[in-house]
Amino acid sequence: MLSRDNINDILKQANVLLEGHFLLTSGKHSEKYLQCANIFRNTKYAEILSKELWERFKDIEVDLIVGPALGAVQMAYEVSRHFGVENFFTERNAEGKMFLGRSFEIKKGSKVLVVEDVITTGGSVREVIQVIKEQGGVVVGVGSIVDRTGEKVDFSVPLKSVITVDVEAFDPLNCPICKNSNRPLVKPGSRIFKK
Repeated sequence: MLSRDNINDILKQANVLLEGHFLLTSGKHSEKYLQCANIFRNTKYAEILSKELWERFKDIEVDLIVGPALGAVQMAYEVSRHFGVENFFTERNAEGKMFLGRSFEIKKGSKVLVVEDVITTGGSVREVIQVIKEQGGVVVGVGSIVDRTGEKVDFSVPLKSVITVDVEAFDPLNCPICKNSNRPLVKPGSRIFKK
């Protein structure tokens, strides 16, 4: 397995860590954003980091890899290659509810590893876990490239990440960046929002 320094070097090379004033999917604000989509722009980084995640779970039986769209679609594929199993992805319907579409079907009792590129609050992962349980699958673990929670989230199954980073996220009403700087609030991949 790679050292933390090696992993940090790969994340820097892949241009994953961004600094500024960001609106996270959770609704919180942060001065750092981990754009893990950049990992999957280059097959070299995708293969290395997906293999690192596989290394953490290789001793458990896994029948299927499932990740939420969009962030973990490519990741589920890459991790499944190392396990030699199928991969699916969940997506959201028009009402925003997570579901398993595209004729994907989880066989009852299948051992499923859930993957996510970055875990910030764990909300999307919990929704994926619920979908898997409703389909009769058994979640055997959760894996991520980056765990932003500092290992503070509990999914009632093993959580293993390639790297854990404790990056502060702020409630919008108490955001020190909003109060003490003129940096515009940005939703990565989107337009600049006015404060």
